Amino acid sequence: MKVLCIIPARYASTRLPGKPLRDIAGKPMIVRVYERAVRARLVQDVVVATDDERILAAVEKHGGRAVMTRADHATGTDRLAEVAEKMTDYDLIINVQGDEPLIDPAVIDALVEPFLADGSLPMATAKTLLTDEEEMANPNNVKVITDQRGNALYFSRARIPYARNPGAQVYKHIGIYAYRRDFLLAYARMAQTSLELSESLEQLRALENGHTIRVIETDAVFIGVDTEEDLAAVNEVYQKQGIY
Repeated sequence: MKVLCIIPARYASTRLPGKPLRDIAGKPMIVRVYERAVRARLVQDVVVATDDERILAAVEKHGGRAVMTRADHATGTDRLAEVAEKMTDYDLIINVQGDEPLIDPAVIDALVEPFLADGSLPMATAKTLLTDEEEMANPNNVKVITDQRGNALYFSRARIPYARNPGAQVYKHIGIYAYRRDFLLAYARMAQTSLELSESLEQLRALENGHTIRVIETDAVFIGVDTEEDLAAVNEVYQKQGIY
């Protein structure tokens, strides 16, 4: 199985303008994400997909690979599919968000493994355990519940499951995805669905159309960068790790 990791990156950001080029320990954030993704053992190639020449130049300046995409994509999935459609040699596409500079390469590898074991699996993603009540209630933290085989039952910005009785754990969805290439191309062509639009969660489109999403569990630390505070927190982690 040949695996391609695509990192979508847009320059525009409401809360943090120019986010992909913000500095993390002396390098642009998008370069930090790229450096971590190329360390995954089961990935053959990594490419940044962007609609901005400044991001393309920054990646190439640091020895990375980037491609330009259209600027009018409605969703990140559409940008991913544009690149995947042209890169026909790959069987599996991994979508790593361009604002996850702490992405663990081992998580990328762990997402590939279910596809090696199950030839019919179309899509996979990740989750991590939540223990803080405030985080559980935060609609910016997407929650996921799965069946006993680890397949997603539902994703929601609300707390799920509802804690009428004790016992069930609450898991946060981590926005990293793996797709079989042919499924990704078909998925991007599907019409948006009612639950997807209501929750503003693209992955619900796959569930509403009856497709399986395998969810792996990880205890890796993720800090998605959306604010100046997030950026400072990531820089602190890099400083503590002695990364420059």
